[in-house]
Amino acid sequence: MPDEPSRSPRPRAGRTTAGRRKLRHALTVAAIEKFLEQGYEATTVDEIASAAGVGRRTFFRYFRSKEDAIFPNHEEVLRDIERLFAAADPARNPVEVACAAVGLVLDFYLADPEVSVKRYALTRTVPSLRDKEVASVDRYQRVLAAYLRARFEADGDPIADLRGSVAAAAVAAAHNHVLRRWLRSGGTDDVHAHAREAFRLVTDAFSEPERQAERGEQPADQTVVAVLTTTTPLPDVVSRLSAALRGTGAEQGAP
Repeated sequence: MPDEPSRSPRPRAGRTTAGRRKLRHALTVAAIEKFLEQGYEATTVDEIASAAGVGRRTFFRYFRSKEDAIFPNHEEVLRDIERLFAAADPARNPVEVACAAVGLVLDFYLADPEVSVKRYALTRTVPSLRDKEVASVDRYQRVLAAYLRARFEADGDPIADLRGSVAAAAVAAAHNHVLRRWLRSGGTDDVHAHAREAFRLVTDAFSEPERQAERGEQPADQTVVAVLTTTTPLPDVVSRLSAALRGTGAEQGAP
């Protein structure tokens, strides 16, 4: 009997980039389903790994803890943002670039609406998951602030540090407002239309330095303290920050 033709060994799922992403996603889905089914505290890493069809060691190749398992790969998204900043046209409005960068984060959530909506439900009820989510938002905001400060400094803005930090906070607030509105709708909201509106508000609010430069003016050095409640509507946040930076809203604050 002739020998059967030899076959190449089938690569394991985790051996390729696509395979690793697929396996990571399977673990995330398994973790979310287990948390929703039997509670976060009652669920173990072994149960998550078993539900995804892998072992405990494989789980820890992808996540440090069960808390990490339900969140997007923020490191990958941050690398995409840094590449976008590096390739950005220096002549382009830096706030527009920052808005495009957080748009990558939004796209990451939109890529899997079902998982994103379920994740949101979990973070509303489990404090430790909520804290981890807040920490990840802070990381994005710090990356945005570093980019904006550098761009404003390169443009000769005397309050580049202040403007960069405040603009980054406004961009992050716009993104969070749009994302949470979409999540609360169960993934049915017109997220792209609302994102365009929110990012336009932020871009318009921080375009004042360019208008001053066209008039040959120099903005005065100043310190801005904004007191705003977490329930303040996004348009009010942006308009008050913008007015304060222009020196016309120093005495305005949130009720």
